[in-house]
Amino acid sequence: MADWIEGRITGKRHWSQALYSLQIDAPLPSFRAGQYIKVALDLDGERVGRPYSLVNAPHESPLEIYFNEIPEGPLTPKLSDLEVGDRVWVSAKASGVFTMDNVVSRRHLWMLATGTALGVYLSMLKTMEPWERFERIILVHGARNTGELAYGETIAELQAAHEESFTFITALTRDSSETALQGRITNLLENGVLEDTAGAKITADDSHLMLCGNSEMIKDVRAWLEAHGLHRHRRLEPGHYTTEQYH
Repeated sequence: MADWIEGRITGKRHWSQALYSLQIDAPLPSFRAGQYIKVALDLDGERVGRPYSLVNAPHESPLEIYFNEIPEGPLTPKLSDLEVGDRVWVSAKASGVFTMDNVVSRRHLWMLATGTALGVYLSMLKTMEPWERFERIILVHGARNTGELAYGETIAELQAAHEESFTFITALTRDSSETALQGRITNLLENGVLEDTAGAKITADDSHLMLCGNSEMIKDVRAWLEAHGLHRHRRLEPGHYTTEQYH
């Protein structure tokens, strides 16, 4: 049985439609940027918990999670109803290996995200490690519409702090914007638009990629990378990309 610690909601943001973030005051031990926690509520006599990546960096408090409300889901509709002061349960320690420990240092780090997977990269980018290890960082966020392009203030702060080394690219599939590309990340890879927009080529010598988000995106991007001579990173076999899957 999982060990839990008690937390209290200290902040809530309803970004748009079904997108929410919650800030939670809880005594979580130290963790690595990129890890996740389980958040739970007691519902009908049962503790129902699900994993959520942390958006806050290890040096920041409170804890923060970013999630999409699934109307038929057992937990997210209840999470989105919480208000400041309400109690939640948090796993007693963070877990996961989608961290900078499993990234090979090369010239360019590409961070590809769909939907709420953006949050895990923000946790990493608010630490110094990626900036010290890479010449350029290219963050790509794929979403359905402009309302799903959250955390604009945080991204603007990163751009101001790392003007020469940071590129942020958005891609929309069901909406259009003068500042976003149109189409799925995979299609933008296949037609060369993503690399052209970034002003960088994805190569085995220069690039490491992190893939996080929708399982179809990860599957398709992996196929593209493998076809171009880039291979999955393993502990005993250094490679070119690492993955974390959200459904």
